[in-house]
Amino acid sequence: MHHSLQQRLQQLGLELPPPSQPVANYLNHVVSQNLLFISGQIPLLAGQPALLGRLGEELSPEQGAQAAELAALGLLAQLGTALDDDLSRLRRISRLGVFIAANAEFTSHASVANGASNLLVKVLGDKGRHARTAVGVASLPAGVAVEVDAIFELQP
Repeated sequence: MHHSLQQRLQQLGLELPPPSQPVANYLNHVVSQNLLFISGQIPLLAGQPALLGRLGEELSPEQGAQAAELAALGLLAQLGTALDDDLSRLRRISRLGVFIAANAEFTSHASVANGASNLLVKVLGDKGRHARTAVGVASLPAGVAVEVDAIFELQP
């Protein structure tokens, strides 16, 4: 039975950005046995990097959570491409990695990462529940506040 990611998103009133293309020598995704690895995704609006800056300086935790949600939409765009829009091929998200550009005093990494986690659970239900790592870093590509990557388990 085919379960369309696009139809699920439409039900929720969400729209995916076009899947981004690699900007260096890497692939958007790799499948190894029953695992799908999706490369890091940054927040994009109209195809351009969005929500630039660091948490604890230019950006609030709420803006960080918004950046994480936008990056997670990019992750879902890559997932849809990798699975030909067929969610019945997905068993679950195994691990979500959230990288947060922040100053040394910032400690609300979990609340920022929840922007991505909450969106993924909203869209995928129980298949969207995952183990997670949220870490602060000094900088990210294009000066964005958040980057997310993920490992998905596929049906055998």
